[in-house]
Amino acid sequence: MPIYEYACTACAHRFETLVRSAREESACCCPQCGGQRVKRLISAGCVRPQGIPRGSGGFKAPKCAPSRGGG
Repeated sequence: MPIYEYACTACAHRFETLVRSAREESACCCPQCGGQRVKRLISAGCVRPQGIPRGSGGFKAPKCAPSRGGG
């Protein structure tokens, strides 16, 4: 269930809301003025800095090339 960011075209208030279905999204209204004309905004995504999650939620940097042993 995605969280979308919206801007009201009437009062310019920006807000986020959890959208469970397309029907819910079409019924979205501004929490500040109650306006029905809202525009969905492009939001920044969540990006993890590096690595792949491991067991307890920690991250380990990926290897650039497989190790061939010998040193």
